[in-house]
Amino acid sequence: MSPWLILLIVLLYFVFLVTVSYFTSRKATNSDFFIGSRKSSWVLVSYGMIGASLSGITFISVPGWVMTNSFAYMQMVLGYVLGYFTIANVLLPVYYKLNLTSIYTYLEKRFGRVSQKTGSVYFLISRLIGASLRLFVVANVLQFIALNDLGVPFWVTITVTILLIWIYTYRGGIKTIVWTDTLQTTFMLAAVVGTFYILLKDAGWSFHDFSQMIEKSGYSKMFFFDNWKDGKYFWKQFISGAFITIVMTGLDQDMMQKNLSCKNLKEAKQNMYLLSGSLVVVNFIFLLLGALLVVYALGNGISVSDSDNLYPAVLMQDGSPVLLVLFIVGLVAAAFSSADSAITALTTSFTIDILEADKKYDEVGLKKVRIFSHLLISAVIIFIVLFFASIKDESVISSLFKIAGYTYGPLLGLYSVGLFTKLKLKDKLVPIIAIISPVLTYFIGLYVGKAIPGYKVSFELLIVNGLITFVLLWLSSAIKKEAA
Repeated sequence: MSPWLILLIVLLYFVFLVTVSYFTSRKATNSDFFIGSRKSSWVLVSYGMIGASLSGITFISVPGWVMTNSFAYMQMVLGYVLGYFTIANVLLPVYYKLNLTSIYTYLEKRFGRVSQKTGSVYFLISRLIGASLRLFVVANVLQFIALNDLGVPFWVTITVTILLIWIYTYRGGIKTIVWTDTLQTTFMLAAVVGTFYILLKDAGWSFHDFSQMIEKSGYSKMFFFDNWKDGKYFWKQFISGAFITIVMTGLDQDMMQKNLSCKNLKEAKQNMYLLSGSLVVVNFIFLLLGALLVVYALGNGISVSDSDNLYPAVLMQDGSPVLLVLFIVGLVAAAFSSADSAITALTTSFTIDILEADKKYDEVGLKKVRIFSHLLISAVIIFIVLFFASIKDESVISSLFKIAGYTYGPLLGLYSVGLFTKLKLKDKLVPIIAIISPVLTYFIGLYVGKAIPGYKVSFELLIVNGLITFVLLWLSSAIKKEAA
């Protein structure tokens, strides 16, 4: 396919989003930007959050995981359901009762300003690195399949991409994103389902034929109970899935900002329930596509050394222009539904939690600070993506992404102390504990991996991180009482 045609598809996609933004952000206020003035339809929010919960990395990686892990990922997805139930019945009632714009304001009300800023800084670190990495991966793919041939430098690609995202989000914020995420989720799902249908047709297989093939191959194995040391062990995956959802959705401003735009608590809960069920179905479809890609590759002699290359490798070999268009649209939709909401959430947290602009300025002043913050966050993401590009070392980038993952543990510990105890903390000690906990968790992970032969350390470190934070906060509270 011509690189110019690929570029045209991407540009037309952005023009469409900017058009939607124009109609949804007219006369938008600060409240519209931050929480949609609490007028969003819970059905639209839930549907749009499917795309925001996934990403360009998910779009590429989840189908590829079938090569090495069969359908084991569904164990974690089932854990997500428990996590969403916990969010709906433990966290959302607190957020709505306090009428929060930023969820980290809860930490200020419960413990103090230092705790609020600690929570916000950890969110900013996590989301800045995570959003930048996801954009980097997608921009790299576009660069490889089209823009290199056109002589477009990578820095131009990423700068223009962020600029276009800024254009369609800077006025309407969440009010706009509720609609654009709905459309982008539709594009992403259409790409997956369309790819599945076309590949089945090209291979001459019925769905029944395909089902029998993956059953015989063993790729459809979903539950693993035989080896507790294995990273695929059911209870490790299930419990980790629940906690990952609690911290990366319930304690994440990006995901909760959409929930807080619902009209009331009842609708926000309905949103969570619908989202949890939808993600089970959607992730299962992704894994079905992965299984189809694997058996298609094996049947057509397509060699794939890296599971992340499975999806594009099959499409390139098949040579269908329709499949390539579906892949590009789906990839861009998955990436930008994650990026636009991340930029908006980062702007909200930086404006409210760090700058405390809502306490210092009137509506006009708050809007100016908000726009400045939006520009600053966008510029920082450009810088981080270009930094990733300059490293050209996947192990370093992967390590940075893992470091960002460690920052959710202190949030888990902080909120657990706030919600389930009556402890009063020494506010100034919170950031120190929030630094110590991830460091201790890292060394515990190293020790366990070496001390227990064959044990695969997985996402359970998040729980360990949260538990260490909880214990250290409890000890600091005891010290405070003794000193008093």
